[in-house]
This record gives sequence, C-alpha cells and structure tokens, in this order.
Amino acid sequence: MSQSLSRILIHLVFSTKNREPVITPEIRPELHPYLAGILDKRDCPSLRVGGVADHVHLFFGLSRTRTIAEVVETLKTSSSKWIKAKGPEFAGFHWQSGYGAFSVSQSDAETVVNYVANQERHHRKMTFQDEYRILLERYRINYDEKYVWD
Repeated sequence: MSQSLSRILIHLVFSTKNREPVITPEIRPELHPYLAGILDKRDCPSLRVGGVADHVHLFFGLSRTRTIAEVVETLKTSSSKWIKAKGPEFAGFHWQSGYGAFSVSQSDAETVVNYVANQERHHRKMTFQDEYRILLERYRINYDEKYVWD
C-alpha cells in the first residue's frame, strides 16, 4: 500500500489552572475558533470546540503524523499566549498541566459534537470535576484523585 491513511477521532478536555473561571463569555466566542484554527493548521481537522468558564472540549481528527501530546502542547502554548495578549485581566492566565484525551468511534461522532456544543447547558447541572470523573470512568481510565487536579 503506497498511501498512509487514518481516521482517529479524539475528544480532548483540559481546564484552566485550578479550574479558575477565567474564560469569560466575552472571550469564548474568539477562543473557541482560535483553538479550532490551531487544530486545522496542524492537520487535525476540528469537528467542534466548546467549553465554559473553566475548561474546554476539543473534538478533532488526529493527524497521522502528530502525537496527542504534541497537539496538546501546541494548543496550550499558542492559546495561552493569545489570551494573555487580549488584555490585562488575562495576564495571569494558565492552563492546567494535564489533560484527558479520549478516542471516539465514528458512529459516536455526532453524539460528541452535540455534547461539546451544549457545554453551557450541561454545566448548569454538573461541575467540571464531576463531568471529568464520569469521562474517566466511562473510558475505564484508572486515576488517583489527588493527582488529577492541579
């Protein structure tokens, strides 16, 4: 076979440092497309980006030539610099050091797109910590509670 092809869908989640609610409603409409643009430029087609004041969800196709860790580093570094330049109120902005990355089957893609799109409504009833625990359990990821939150 002369051509290398892949379709690996990733649901990526990470929060602000200490889950501080610093992603304001005013900056969110700019931040989410900015994050999607970073993905698209790295050959990781964005399918949906969303989130609320303390975290983001990114659903995308992973490039066949990049690792998840490389993509996360690029996303966090670029967007952190970008948001800090948006004004003095963002001067101390930081992302948490960790992240959660979950594989998604093509048959579940539309469900994840809708889930990411409805984050504001979803978080009227559930905290980020509870949501993240549910994702970790659903994907059968062993974790130690004292190391998940930084």
